[in-house]
Amino acid sequence: MSEKLWGGRFEKSTDEMINDFQASINFDKRMYREDIEGSIAHAKMLAKQKIISAEDSEKIISGLKKILAQIEEGKFNFSVALEDIHMNIEKALTDEIGEAGGRLHTARSRNDQVALDTHLYVRKQVEEIQKLIRELQKNFVAAAKKNLRIIMPGYTHLQRAQPILFSHHLMAYFFMLQRDFERFCGVRKRADIMPLGAGALAGTTFPIDRKFVAEELNFGDIYLNSLDAVSDRDYILEFLSAASILMIHLSRLSEEIILWCSREFSFVELDDAHCTGSSMMPQKKNPDVPELIRGKTGRVIGHLMAMLTTVKALPLAYNKDLQEDKEGLFDAIDTVKFSLAVFAEIISGMKVREKNMRRAVEEDFSNATDLADYLVKKGLPFRQAHEISGKLVHHCIERGIYLKDLSLDEFKDFSDKFAEDIHHAIKPETCVNSRNSLGGTSQKQVEMQIEKAEEIFAN
Repeated sequence: MSEKLWGGRFEKSTDEMINDFQASINFDKRMYREDIEGSIAHAKMLAKQKIISAEDSEKIISGLKKILAQIEEGKFNFSVALEDIHMNIEKALTDEIGEAGGRLHTARSRNDQVALDTHLYVRKQVEEIQKLIRELQKNFVAAAKKNLRIIMPGYTHLQRAQPILFSHHLMAYFFMLQRDFERFCGVRKRADIMPLGAGALAGTTFPIDRKFVAEELNFGDIYLNSLDAVSDRDYILEFLSAASILMIHLSRLSEEIILWCSREFSFVELDDAHCTGSSMMPQKKNPDVPELIRGKTGRVIGHLMAMLTTVKALPLAYNKDLQEDKEGLFDAIDTVKFSLAVFAEIISGMKVREKNMRRAVEEDFSNATDLADYLVKKGLPFRQAHEISGKLVHHCIERGIYLKDLSLDEFKDFSDKFAEDIHHAIKPETCVNSRNSLGGTSQKQVEMQIEKAEEIFAN
C-alpha cells in the first residue's frame, strides 16, 4: 500500500526529486494548530450528522490532541514524502488510532482543508499585527507628548519649507498607522469566511452541517459557492497589499530616521541597543535596523507582486500554483511583525536633539511664508506679498544673514506695510502656533490630534 493517502490510483512511487519539489511541509507546518483545530471541528460535525460514529469522533479528537502535544513538545517527525501538514497529521492520526483515523477525511478535500487552515491562520495573524500596530502608535503618542513644544523644520523636496512641531511630525505617522490598522480590519473580514465543506470544488454528497463548523471555529460568514471557496485567495492578496502599504510607511519613517541620525541633520540619536558599529571605523554608529526595515520593504512588495502574478490567469477551481500562496505570505507576516516590534522599541528609545532642530529652524528661511502672510494681513494681495518676501530672502542670502537679523528700517525699504510687530510675526513659535487651522501644526491642533488618538485607544 502506498504511504501517500492518495496513492491508490498509482502503480509507481513518486520520484524523490518530485517529492522534494512539490512538498510544502517545510513551510506549511507552521499551520499545524489551525489544521488540528479545523479537523477537530470537522470530526465533531461528522458525528453530529451521524456520518461517522460518536466513538470514532472521540478517538479522532483524542488522537489529534495527542499529536498537537507532540508537535508543541518537538517530538513529531515531519515527512517530506507526505507532502504537507494535512497529510502528515492524518497519517500520524491513523498510525495512532487505527481505522477511525481514516474516517476523518470523509466529506472534505485537501483543497477546502488548506483553504480553511489558511483562513484561520491569516485571521489570527491579522489580530497579532493589529496589536503590534497599536503598540507602535502608543509609542508615537508618548513621544509626541514628551516632545510637544519642540520645533523643527518641515520639508518639501527635502528642502526646509516651514517650521512645524516635532510632535506634529510624529503624529503624522500615528494617522498613517491608523489607516493601516483599518485596512487590516478589512483583511480580517475577508479572512473570516469559512470554506470547509466545499470539498475539492463541488461540495459533497454527505449531509454535512457547515454552519455548525463555522460556529465551532468562530467564523462570521460561510462561502456560498464551492468553486469560489477553494479558489479564493483575495484575502491573501489583501493581506499582502495591506502589509506592503504598512511596510512603505515604515520605510518612509526609516528613511527619515536615517537622515535625522546623520551628522548633517543630527536631529535625533538612536539608543545604542538599536545600532551597530563599523569593523574599520571606530567612530561609526550606524542605524542598521531602520536600514534593514527599509530593505525588507522590497521583499513584502515582491510577495504581493508574485501572488498577483500567480492568480492572474488561473482557471477555476484549485490548481497546484496556489501552493505558492504560503511562502510569501508567511515571510511577509514575519517581516511585518518584526518591523513593527522593533520600531516600537526604536521610537521609545530615541533621543531628540532639540537644540539642533531649533538651530535648523532659525538659520534658514522657513519663515518666509509667514512673512508673506504678514503682508497679506496688512492689506497686500498675496502675489505681491510673495514677491516682496522673495526679494527679502534674496537680499539676506547675498548678505549672509537671515530675516530675523534685518532691522525694521531694512524691512521698510521693501514695503511700508512692515511695522514693529514683524520680528514677533516671524519667530518660529509664532509661525507654528498661528497655523491653527484644523489639522495644522499649532500646539492646540497637535493636542487635539493626541486627544483623538487616545479616544481611538479607548474604543
